[in-house]
Amino acid sequence: MTTSIQDAAHPFTPRALTALLSPATRLLGLGEPTHGVEAFPELRNELFRHLVEHEGYRSITLESHCLAALTADAYVTDGIGTLEDAMGNGFSHGLGASPANRELLRWMRAHNEQRPPYERLRFYGFDGPLEITGPGSPRPALTALHDYLAAHLDLPWNRETLDELLGPDERWTNPAATTDPTQSVGRTPEANELRLIADDVRALLTAHAPHLTAATSPDDWWRADLHARSAAGLLRYHAGMADTTPTRVGTLMCLRDAMMADNLDAIVRREARRGPTLAFAHNRHLQKDKSRWLLPDGWGPLAGRTLEWWSAGAIIGTHLGDQYAFAATTFGTRGSDIPHPDTLEGLLSTLPAARAVLDPSCLDRKLTPRVPADHTYFALDPATTDQIDAIVFFKEI
Repeated sequence: MTTSIQDAAHPFTPRALTALLSPATRLLGLGEPTHGVEAFPELRNELFRHLVEHEGYRSITLESHCLAALTADAYVTDGIGTLEDAMGNGFSHGLGASPANRELLRWMRAHNEQRPPYERLRFYGFDGPLEITGPGSPRPALTALHDYLAAHLDLPWNRETLDELLGPDERWTNPAATTDPTQSVGRTPEANELRLIADDVRALLTAHAPHLTAATSPDDWWRADLHARSAAGLLRYHAGMADTTPTRVGTLMCLRDAMMADNLDAIVRREARRGPTLAFAHNRHLQKDKSRWLLPDGWGPLAGRTLEWWSAGAIIGTHLGDQYAFAATTFGTRGSDIPHPDTLEGLLSTLPAARAVLDPSCLDRKLTPRVPADHTYFALDPATTDQIDAIVFFKEI
């Protein structure tokens, strides 16, 4: 362990992490290297509480269904529903089963109970309406949009038109379309017509924003715009699902992160007058450089191929500049998976603290990249650590 590493690394505290960030930060991305390990969302909770109590943060957003998150937000901000409802219906990707996520909502609700609305913490999801088995139906987003607009504007289409074009939801949620593009309805004439409607709706929302905001509220308009973004992004993703070319999977990765970036941008703009936002997701979605994924066995003819796409963090970083900061987390040992000494994780494993935070600028970018024991974990690339603002290292998970 070199003197520079010793000087740059400190036992983890939230204050030690934020000391490495630009004071201009409006969006802090905290990444995790793998999903399903409670140590990472537990660290997120610890950091978020510090950010709220000492650094003016008033919102958090997770790699979860942006529309489902409205249920969780209603609970934490206004006490609507129960914690069980929020956990069961406010998350996607199985995140409602996480004890750390339960504790996050419980703490946010307790924090908000005695505070006026403008001071209350908000909860967001910034992922698209996607699940592990594939994208959802655009029906919830489109019908919510119709109901909002129809109460104030004359529309060239009605709910019956939407229902006819949408057909049964099972057509959209067919899990077979995840691997077989011929099973997707994303490029049917009906789907193409729905994409035109979604585009027109977004234009109507913008053109009539002054009237709609006055007739409802800024929050109601913001939620309508969220549904409009979701409908357009989801229909675009379904069209990608129907792509029969070899670039299909890479295109879907690009489309998903573009949706994430759009949602992050909208959240930052909404929260601009209240304070910064903490975003929590996989490192690959929040990093500032291009994301890469070597497809493992099980992907048929695509196995062994490396996909490349610009992450949501890279995209939002071009908009925000130094107002976006990225803190990556990684780990040393997990069971029998022990990093080799000449890797970044092997070097960091020589640090004495169980959890350490360090300035990546002191690291040797010529270290050997770690080869994980399984495909669920993405090691940090030593060559791109100059694009990370802080690293939090767990010696063992």
